[in-house]
Amino acid sequence: MHHPAPSADPRHRTIEAPAGRLHLVEQGTGPLVLLVHGFPESWYSWRRQLPALAAAGYRAVALDVRGYGRSSKPAAGDAYRMLDLVADNVALVRALGEERAVIVGHDWGANIAAGSALLHPEVFRAVALLSVPYAPPGGPRPTDVFAGMGGDQEFYVSYFQEPGRAEAEIEPDVRGWLAGFYAALSADTMPGEGAPDPHFVARAGGRLRDRFPAGGRPAWLTEDDLDVYAGEFERTGLTGALNRYRNMDRDWADLADHAGAPIEQPSLFLGGALDASTTWMADAIAAYPTTLPGLVSSHILDGCGHWIQQERPEEVNHILTTWLASLRD
Repeated sequence: MHHPAPSADPRHRTIEAPAGRLHLVEQGTGPLVLLVHGFPESWYSWRRQLPALAAAGYRAVALDVRGYGRSSKPAAGDAYRMLDLVADNVALVRALGEERAVIVGHDWGANIAAGSALLHPEVFRAVALLSVPYAPPGGPRPTDVFAGMGGDQEFYVSYFQEPGRAEAEIEPDVRGWLAGFYAALSADTMPGEGAPDPHFVARAGGRLRDRFPAGGRPAWLTEDDLDVYAGEFERTGLTGALNRYRNMDRDWADLADHAGAPIEQPSLFLGGALDASTTWMADAIAAYPTTLPGLVSSHILDGCGHWIQQERPEEVNHILTTWLASLRD
């Protein structure tokens, strides 16, 4: 028996946005679901979600965030502030001819999705956060917080602050660096108990890659997948991606009027039990009754690392489509 194919092949498109142009990949028809990737990735990190969401009756759209992939890469360092990334997302929804969308984000994309939902509830009717919990704006200055997290070492977010420093480490061997970074945070290849924490780098001229696990490629990452990621960053460089980290204090100032603000829309959280982003932010998860009053469900996947939608695609797809179905009036 022949069935129509709502999950026909993904379509690549470019739209005009505040960034200049945004590259996106879409699949399926129905209510719009916008997928926002994290660091250091691209639209490709949603390759296993696009067909599943399309088959479930949604118009799934994964973008390259500004500074990544085939999207524009503004030269100004402050062009990567949260307000600009949110404006890109609003423009994308409008350019697709839609009034509203569900937004789903992973890693930095979770922060961008949360910011989009917080600042534009009239556009983003629901929000799903993968791997990085929602923490309302406010509190101490971010760089001060991260400066205190490394002890006698240097926390990776602090290491990324100085323009050019991380680029000098990464860009001579983009493919090798990405492979190590993915392995360091993946459940099947991350360092075992007692191994150096991959999130820290020695202060005395050390490099982040010195803390990556030796050898081994995560099961979810094929050589072809790694070629895709490496090819994008070999072309674009890493500055646009790293500039997200370099705007954290600017975001803190920009969003000061929203300090402590909850996200009221229906929401979903998914984290990996072995993901430091989940364990470090246990207090943020505990605060969800206040900060995410519209939370529909929260899931911590046992034995899962940071790259949740790639490590456990079938489970993530099931949770996402079940949640999306609950949103339909």
